[in-house]
Amino acid sequence: MLALINEGDEVVVFEPFYENYGPDSAVSGAVPRFVPLNDDNSIDEEALVSAFNKKTRALILNTPNNPCGKVFTANELKLITELCVDHDIIAVTDEIYEYILYDNKKHISIGSLDEMKDRTITISGFSKTYSVTGWRIGYALAGKNLTSAIRKVHDFLTVGAPAPLQHACVTALGFPDSYYEELVRMYDGKRKLLYKALIKAGFKCRLPEGAYYILADIPEGTGMDDMAFAKYMVGEIGVAAVPGSSFYKSEAGKHKFRFTFSKKDETLMEAALRLEKLEV
Repeated sequence: MLALINEGDEVVVFEPFYENYGPDSAVSGAVPRFVPLNDDNSIDEEALVSAFNKKTRALILNTPNNPCGKVFTANELKLITELCVDHDIIAVTDEIYEYILYDNKKHISIGSLDEMKDRTITISGFSKTYSVTGWRIGYALAGKNLTSAIRKVHDFLTVGAPAPLQHACVTALGFPDSYYEELVRMYDGKRKLLYKALIKAGFKCRLPEGAYYILADIPEGTGMDDMAFAKYMVGEIGVAAVPGSSFYKSEAGKHKFRFTFSKKDETLMEAALRLEKLEV
């Protein structure tokens, strides 16, 4: 974003969003324009169209989405493409959960569309797919004119990932299809385990289409916002999760809570037992 943005530019960001997108926009000198998704996580077309103007420089797209697990559809990507082309916008797309998909959902990289190949920066990495989150090895894929600017900025921000870890990632890229199939089977079981526990405990939530988080509504009757509820959950129930306001600019986040099921089964089962103590 530092390579793209001039002071005063605007960046379109879907809400809920991975918590770095807003601050990254601000640090880059841009004004973020947040576009809330509908209750069913579909795009509010009118809101999206109205977010674009002469100052818009980029759109941030995260699919599958953290925190709500939404996978953007072909029709939604078509709409985004039309707006990006009409307004001469760059799409910065975070696809780090691209292999973690459920219920036969398909991941479509917007940069693979003919109209978007020269106006997309595709961001991904090895952390999630290969369960090495501490390594922080990622990559950006874009046209030469865009990567030229990215390389210049990157050179002054950080240093290269350790060479041994890069060699390990090359090995991972050679894994057979069965690896990815087993990855999805594993997470799907954990997804259903946590979902059932949350529903039983009184949370309202949707089964995520991708990634490994569940964004839930805080049960009615608690009388607490997300921060107070987080402290209550840790102190009284013994279950930790992330307050929803981390992922929202609007007030809606104060009524949300994000759980993760990227844990051992025994940890999730223990969490389910503890959630039974929740009195709402």
